[in-house]
Amino acid sequence: MIRDAVPQLDSARVLENGCGIGVYVERLRPLTRAVFGLDYDFERVAEGEQRMRRDSVLICAASEHLPYPDNCFDLILSNEVIEHVHDDRAAVAEMVRVIKPSGRITLFCPNRWYPVETHGIYWRGRYHFGNIPLVNYLPDGLRNKLAPHVRAYTAHSLRQLFAGLPVRLITHTRIFGGYDNLIARFGSFGKLIRWMLYVIEQTPLNVLGLSHFWVVEKSG
Repeated sequence: MIRDAVPQLDSARVLENGCGIGVYVERLRPLTRAVFGLDYDFERVAEGEQRMRRDSVLICAASEHLPYPDNCFDLILSNEVIEHVHDDRAAVAEMVRVIKPSGRITLFCPNRWYPVETHGIYWRGRYHFGNIPLVNYLPDGLRNKLAPHVRAYTAHSLRQLFAGLPVRLITHTRIFGGYDNLIARFGSFGKLIRWMLYVIEQTPLNVLGLSHFWVVEKSG
């Protein structure tokens, strides 16, 4: 999906904004001219550098203050990151600042209408890990009390994030996950469920998908 969204990926200069230990950086390296990774978690960046055992391409910094000049990258990948940053509007503005004119940002982030909150909730002062049904369907005030550590987005709230910035929308769809744990637990039945969800992705029922896939292009 990332490759299809970006023309001439082989000649692109790429930033993964929120790279963790650099798995996508490694996968993108053979496909691009140059790729760099940034993450806020120092320990994960250090682990990634040890794993990759190559020239340093990972740095530790905040998404709201990208340490790069204007118009620096042809592609930015943000994969399930903006829901965790302190200021998502500032993080989006920074990505737009460092992308070149006609460059693109590919963004994955949680869909508010997915029936399950996958990040767990806080209840009576304690964090409860796991998949909690229907949390995201609650009114904002109650939903944000239960899950103050993570955002979930509607199409409208995503448009608001980019409002006033010099970009145009190229692609917007919603996707379901890989469900590897489900397949590990249920085998062929898990694969059948995943296949059915991938079929649903091509219908209006994709409004219930796990994540938004959002591609914008910076104006010239």
